Amino acid sequence: MPWALHSTINKRTKNICSWFFCLQAVTISLKYMNKFFKQNLLLISVFITGACVLIIEVVAVRVLSPHYGNTIFTVSSVISVVLAALSIGYYVGGMFADRHPSMRWFFGIILVSGILLLTVHLLGRVILPIMSINLSITMGPLLSSAVLFFLPALLLGTLSPYAIKLQSVQFPDQGVGDVSGKIFFWSTLGSILGSLLSGFVLIPHFGIDYIFIATGTTLFILGFVPLLIFGLEKKQLFRSLLIISLLVFIAISTVQQKVDASVYSKDGIYEKITIYDGAFNERPTRFFQQDKSPSAAMFIDSNNPTDMVYEYTRYYSVYKLFKLDVQNALVIGAGAYSIPKALLEDLPNATVDVSDIEPSLFILSKGYFGLEENQRLHNHIKDGRRFLRDSDKKYDLIFSDVYHSLFSIPVHFTTQEFFTIAKKKLSADGVFIANVVGDLSMQQPSFLMAEIRTFQSVFPNSYFFAVDATQKTGLQNIIFVGYNGNKKIDLYSDQLLSPFTDKLIRIKEFDLSQSPLLTDNYAPVEYLSAKFLQQALGK
Repeated sequence: MPWALHSTINKRTKNICSWFFCLQAVTISLKYMNKFFKQNLLLISVFITGACVLIIEVVAVRVLSPHYGNTIFTVSSVISVVLAALSIGYYVGGMFADRHPSMRWFFGIILVSGILLLTVHLLGRVILPIMSINLSITMGPLLSSAVLFFLPALLLGTLSPYAIKLQSVQFPDQGVGDVSGKIFFWSTLGSILGSLLSGFVLIPHFGIDYIFIATGTTLFILGFVPLLIFGLEKKQLFRSLLIISLLVFIAISTVQQKVDASVYSKDGIYEKITIYDGAFNERPTRFFQQDKSPSAAMFIDSNNPTDMVYEYTRYYSVYKLFKLDVQNALVIGAGAYSIPKALLEDLPNATVDVSDIEPSLFILSKGYFGLEENQRLHNHIKDGRRFLRDSDKKYDLIFSDVYHSLFSIPVHFTTQEFFTIAKKKLSADGVFIANVVGDLSMQQPSFLMAEIRTFQSVFPNSYFFAVDATQKTGLQNIIFVGYNGNKKIDLYSDQLLSPFTDKLIRIKEFDLSQSPLLTDNYAPVEYLSAKFLQQALGK
């Protein structure tokens, strides 16, 4: 035989053998994979559903926050409702599993929970605005959580005891304790993953609407595919597929419609951010809203940074009463960068630091609110209190604008410890200014009175201004001014200061002794704010 022909045959033989062994390897792998999935299908299922439960729980807080505020009442309500639903689900699921120990029922529950989650998500678009108008910020989150999230959580709660029953039947050689341990191990592990995914991946990069759509669709697919394998009637599966497709289509369509209604609308890491155009005092205005409350605005027909929309923002200039030569300024709470822009305009030689935990605000302000690049402006994506604590810089002026709404007050910015940190970071004659929302007519008990007492305990040389009027009954902005020096300002003796005279609050006329001193250990801010809102809104 010629050598060339012999060599060709050997090569072909080797290729055929290689393909044969590859085919064998794939076949063996598929057999093992098939065996693996059959043996661990229930464990995989409870792992995924466990993740979905925590995703729903974490994201539910963000769903309610635009309507009731990101308060302790919202968080407690969501946790309580989900735990109550899960506990009932465990009880019902155990009984149902004993009567109907079937894979079809198990995956049918998962399929239905996916459909139900998408349904209540769409329902929430309609009922949450209505419920939030008629319910208080204390009971509203609890009732809304029960209406929207109780049934999906209950269905998902039935799965753990159901899986234990099915696993015990499928593998009778395994003890009940062993089976229970595995089920709860994988379910809890999935919940941990769901919690981490929500906080570190999903919420920072995707909208709340799309997270719910994806979670509901995942549950549906997890139920649909095994039911297809286990031979459920094709008509029933087709109907469920049609329903889920319709729900997903409607959900995505409504998301797009909601986005189109605003200049910008997207979930930030901490709050829902909405930018929209309107009018203020008959002038075209662009508004910046975080969750439920408008927090900043800009006149569209003006390029002057000191031409400010909201009256309270103009009080940044109060620093001029105490210190004209400001070199270093800090703004805590960026909003749409109204205050930083005004300070850069007023103080041509000063550097302005801005601290806010929401990373998108700087980019949004440049894109929608005319913020320009400036070497004297330093942006810091960091919690304001932590930034102050870690900073080595001394500031001539600190402006804190994180209390823009009673619906959502960051408690750690209201305490004696925070004001003490701020005072330590002021220069020898520096000024601290804060914008706080409250009602002067409600003295006891009141968040405003508690905050004034707390502020005075750190800044004995302090002044308070009512932006609307000192005799006003109802909600208004109150400007806190603390001076790190001994100089006293007599607003009543200087005609140049007359615009501030009528707004100065005579604190000595108020009895602050009954108001609590707010500390990191004890700061019932939400409780005090809720009492005011319930009376102010008539709920």
